[in-house]
Amino acid sequence: MTTQRQTTVGKTREAEEAREVLRAALRRAGIQLPSMDVRPATRTDGAGYALVSLGDCAPVVARDLAAAIERGAAR
Repeated sequence: MTTQRQTTVGKTREAEEAREVLRAALRRAGIQLPSMDVRPATRTDGAGYALVSLGDCAPVVARDLAAAIERGAAR
């Protein structure tokens, strides 16, 4: 496995772990984003990040998410 490949795998793993942390926090707030996924880093030079895609959600879920963020921001 090349160093570049290791970097890409590590970045993808980091994004997957972040997605699971976010998913758990949202679950505790009573919110589910069903389309969350990870998009691996695509740069051929190994730079860049793998991304957590939050995907689509219904308007009611978007409002619930906004309310949860507002509650946290008010602390």
